Amino acid sequence: MWVSDVEPGSVHDLTAAREHVLGALYWAYSQLALSTLADNGYDGAGIGVFTPVKQPADGQTLDPDTRTYNALLRGLRCLGERGFALLTGRWRALRHFTTSPRKIGHIVKAALVLTHFEEHGRLN
Repeated sequence: MWVSDVEPGSVHDLTAAREHVLGALYWAYSQLALSTLADNGYDGAGIGVFTPVKQPADGQTLDPDTRTYNALLRGLRCLGERGFALLTGRWRALRHFTTSPRKIGHIVKAALVLTHFEEHGRLN
């Protein structure tokens, strides 16, 4: 799981990812064959970023191989979704902030480290 600093509400997730992390992900894919699993919001993000295939607009259904790909992708992504649910469920302070936006990224990153430590008993 990765957490960025706070961006204005008008900044799309893909735009923030391009600014903060996609360069490193492209390198990881090209050099180490490490791919990234993402949701539909990251469609077109670039090499190594795998997103589900959308239903065709003409009403056709996806072929069995593509449906299987989507199911496998959802199954693997659920681990990250579970991590996010643990993070926001365990730390009520992450549900509503009344502090300076500059501090939010640091608070969320600290909560991520503490959650990881609680779940695994170690920091790596």
